[in-house]
Amino acid sequence: MELASSSWFPALAGLLAGCVLGFAARRQHFCTMSALERHWYAGDSRGLRTWVLAATVALVLTQLAQFAGYADTRSSFYLSSNLAWTGSIIGGLSFGFGMALVGTCGLGALVRLGGGSLRSLVVLVILALSALTAQKGLIAQLRVEIVDKLALDLSFASDQSLGSIASAAVGVDVRAAVALIIAAGLSWWVFRDPAYRRNAPAIATAATIGCVIAFGWIATTLAAQHSFDPVQIEAGSFVVPVADTLMQIITFTGILPDYGVGLVVGVVIGAAVCAMHRRDVRWEACDDARELSRHLFGGFLMGVGGVFAMGCTIGQGVTAVSALAASAPIVMISIAIGARMGLAYLIEGSPLAAFRSLALRA
Repeated sequence: MELASSSWFPALAGLLAGCVLGFAARRQHFCTMSALERHWYAGDSRGLRTWVLAATVALVLTQLAQFAGYADTRSSFYLSSNLAWTGSIIGGLSFGFGMALVGTCGLGALVRLGGGSLRSLVVLVILALSALTAQKGLIAQLRVEIVDKLALDLSFASDQSLGSIASAAVGVDVRAAVALIIAAGLSWWVFRDPAYRRNAPAIATAATIGCVIAFGWIATTLAAQHSFDPVQIEAGSFVVPVADTLMQIITFTGILPDYGVGLVVGVVIGAAVCAMHRRDVRWEACDDARELSRHLFGGFLMGVGGVFAMGCTIGQGVTAVSALAASAPIVMISIAIGARMGLAYLIEGSPLAAFRSLALRA
């Protein structure tokens, strides 16, 4: 395991995973915001099913690796015994609204950057800076008061894994059963649509993304076991790692890039390779000041929200789901509500229109 003990192993593993993820996402136009929008406004659930299937594949492979001893998700920050429920809700709403203003999430912005979108470059810089201030700057002081100090203590279950919580409640280890039930339920919803069962490209994309997340858990666990330096066990998120990438570009403190930084860079490279292969590279910029301001504000909300929620649509929606973190459903429901409000603001002129639409349907 000489390779795993190298200080460069996490970054190189992340780079490899990112290239695969960026290529797959660009080729199939994988985008959570687009999937939600098509589901709500066009009745097309293919994108949403692909996203859920990616989370399901990641869950199954990650839990198998966990039980086999190849992945240690319980040492990740996703399974902290403190459930930051206020951050999950506030951060999710903020991230979702910002995602609607921008038109994509952190992963989507990186994929678009690989295809020549200068708008995405602006969004990513603002996302990174706002994430830093929410993590270490002035907004961090507010985060400590309304998120960290109000977190629920789940130490009775040792961590916030749904399997651990259920095991503590019934007094028997049911973690494997919980994982199996959740994976079966998600799979049933995905494949209940006969048309989707025939959509081989979408299924392949979901499987690829799920495998990338599981690979991240295994690679960082392996690095943590063999490295002499501290290694953060992670699998994929696109808020704080984007901030870390920006810091690596503009400063040098002697700290080598980690898995998250390698993943971010790899996604851009993979997306760029796909765009060039398909001759789909187009330089794009904001059309006017109004569009620029929308992207600036959206990027800010995504950066702050992603830190409060400890993840984005990939970090919480796929990675945390694969670890069965209790925060994942709270964050994703909040992101969906925030995104719905953001779309209502853009399309109907008021965020509250989202609730009026729901009331009319009811």
